Amino acid sequence: MISRIDLRGAAFPEGGLDRDLLPRAELDVEAALEKVRPICDDVRHRGTAALIDYAHRFDGVTIERVRVPVAALESALAGIDPAVRAALEESIRRARLVHRDQRRTDHATQVVPGGTVTERWVPVERVGLYVPGGRSVYPSSVVMNVVPAQEAGVGSMAVASPPQAEFGGLPHPTILAACALLDVDEVYAAGGAQAVAMFAYGTEECRPVAMVTGPGNIWVAAAKRLLKGRIGIDAEAGPTEIAILADATADPVHVAADLISQAEHDPLAASVLVTDSEELAAAVEKELEVQVGATKHVEDRIRPALSGRQSGIVLVDGLEQGLAVVDAYAAEHLEVQTEDAAAVAARVRNAGAVFVGAFAPVSLGDYAAGSNHVLPTGGCACHSSGLSVQSFLRGIHVVDYSREALAEIAGHVVTLAEAEDLPAHGAAVKARFDWKVPPSK
Repeated sequence: MISRIDLRGAAFPEGGLDRDLLPRAELDVEAALEKVRPICDDVRHRGTAALIDYAHRFDGVTIERVRVPVAALESALAGIDPAVRAALEESIRRARLVHRDQRRTDHATQVVPGGTVTERWVPVERVGLYVPGGRSVYPSSVVMNVVPAQEAGVGSMAVASPPQAEFGGLPHPTILAACALLDVDEVYAAGGAQAVAMFAYGTEECRPVAMVTGPGNIWVAAAKRLLKGRIGIDAEAGPTEIAILADATADPVHVAADLISQAEHDPLAASVLVTDSEELAAAVEKELEVQVGATKHVEDRIRPALSGRQSGIVLVDGLEQGLAVVDAYAAEHLEVQTEDAAAVAARVRNAGAVFVGAFAPVSLGDYAAGSNHVLPTGGCACHSSGLSVQSFLRGIHVVDYSREALAEIAGHVVTLAEAEDLPAHGAAVKARFDWKVPPSK
């Protein structure tokens, strides 16, 4: 069901392991760009009418308006299963605890007497938050998008999620209920590239936003890439991934269950085990057969995901080699199930989120750890972070210098301006001193 890659005995170059040796889903965002370009252009020019047409074409629904009535949000919250409501409320509470501690404070540095630079943190004015639909319903993604935006102080936010034929062209009611719980009343029944275009260009119903966040399929990722610059984005999210670094102390039942938990998202989901224990690898393979046969979504998601080129068991010589592999892979989610897991996890450099030990499965982070589950995929964790309060803040430097403070440094400024052959830069300083620049100290 799942392939093996044996790296035992392989020499790892000093610059790091070749990432092409590791399992990875094929995701050609560049090819998708040309397919989403006309969709985005159409939304730009026809606005709501285009969105209504695409709802019929892609989602199989007939709608008259894209914005979800507030009454529908209130009805969804009133009708939600009490147990689901309680779980969402606890998820929100824990997420607020973590994200509230991420808030930034302004900081002023006195460079010289009379000269200060203050870093001021300002929230993005308006954001569009995308919540996927389709194979699954993701009210948890409402929480993960909205909470950090609210804690950052974003003043205006809108949520988009695909319309569902089963629910009369509205997004799934659990998503609507989650929005209502979070006091978000601007919600749109729009999915895919057309939703990103709606946020970027605006329509008769939706004002343009400055930034779009949230996971989605390849069409969402392609639209984000196409429109990046007009809007800020968090990341081009690809299929979900889990990597597990495990040794002989790991329980194969836990490992197999966690690999399956990500595979059930999508046939392109990646499930990767990195271990120096051939015995564990064999036991996990047996457990996969047992557990897959007893779960849901087997043929349409789990089995294709586990048997695809993006998944596999990677055998290594030891912990050091295993750490090199997971750092090269840079997983969205990394579990560490080893002896002294906390110490091993502290050595990981590249991962969207790290889950330590036997009792911190990725599922916990997906819903109620307090961490954020909107994370970098496709190896992007080597340079990018998951969604946080910081994602919605901009640092602005405020420079405040007195005449005396400028005079002290003016000579150096003029010298550097002339060294760069930009004499007008220097002249802008000279003009403040009747062209007499005192020597810099």
